[in-house]
Amino acid sequence: MFLYILDAAAGAAPENKFGFMEAMQKGGALSWSIVTILTIFSFGTFFILFTKWADQSKIFKQLDGLGAFWRAGSLKEGLAKIDKTSALRDVVEAGLNADEQHAKMSDSLEAHDWVHGSLLRAEQGITSYLARGLPFLATVGSTAPFVGLFGTVVGIYRALIAIGIAGSASIDKVAGPVGEALIMTALGLLVAVPAVLAYNFLMSRNKRIGELLSSFSNDVLANLNSKGQIKPIVAAAKAAPAPAAKPAPAAAPKA
Repeated sequence: MFLYILDAAAGAAPENKFGFMEAMQKGGALSWSIVTILTIFSFGTFFILFTKWADQSKIFKQLDGLGAFWRAGSLKEGLAKIDKTSALRDVVEAGLNADEQHAKMSDSLEAHDWVHGSLLRAEQGITSYLARGLPFLATVGSTAPFVGLFGTVVGIYRALIAIGIAGSASIDKVAGPVGEALIMTALGLLVAVPAVLAYNFLMSRNKRIGELLSSFSNDVLANLNSKGQIKPIVAAAKAAPAPAAKPAPAAAPKA
């Protein structure tokens, strides 16, 4: 008897007709379009995050491996020790080319500015490359919540129209459609939050790379102007031979 009552209660339980797929089917082409846009936003966010993170990691590795470059006798000799695909190679080549041409200028100050400007252009080219795609992340982070909110507004509007036609405003008639409409807002936030975090993460790393590139560019400029006499302190310390150990004092003869 007890099992019969449970079976009857289970059979009488209302079937859940609410969910993501149900909301998409009711929303039609507009809902599918919004989800498609948010999916493209999400895919683009993670694609830019991983590709730019890989590019930044390569440049960090190149900046950490400059010991052999600075230990070379000249910049031209050190250039051969830099990988041909290295971004730092562009900075060194720009400095060497500008140094070869600056003799054509009669004013020494203008010649110095010419070399400095050439290094700065190469440095800015690297930072501009690393900044590609970041505006997309900023756009996704700022617009994705509103795209999802637009889907929510449309969903609530349709739910209210359906409730008005049915002539019933009970909680079971309102909660389901409104809950379905809020799915779009949740999707918008789910896309926007990773985009904002990725943007801040990549921007902080780009700022650090910019500082290191500026330091490297200044070192190259000082080396060119001093005809190879000035090198970074760290590189000079690595290149300097270790001082010879002093011989231990001879033991005094025993009486």
